[in-house]
Amino acid sequence: MATADHTKGASTGAAPEPTEFELRRGELVADIGDSLETVLQQINALNRSLEGIIAIGNDFSSVEALWSQFETIMGRDNDDGTRESGEAQDADHSTAGQGNDTTVEESHAS
Repeated sequence: MATADHTKGASTGAAPEPTEFELRRGELVADIGDSLETVLQQINALNRSLEGIIAIGNDFSSVEALWSQFETIMGRDNDDGTRESGEAQDADHSTAGQGNDTTVEESHAS
């Protein structure tokens, strides 16, 4: 019967009625278009959020630079202090070793 209706429409010269496939395809294409529009809106919202986060991060760049300088200076001071105390300990060990040798020598002499 569908072929008879389709043939009738074609014989009268009017535009043929869309088939069920074409109707369903049109609905799906419209749904896909709506979904893509929603995705585009959400991507735009995400982009605005990311721009806001980046702007806030840029506001803190001067604070970050100051803390980096502080950390560098404190680290350098800490390294210098460690080296100085290490050198002092080395000097103590070498002096103590010499003193111990003398003590040992004195023990043998006695």
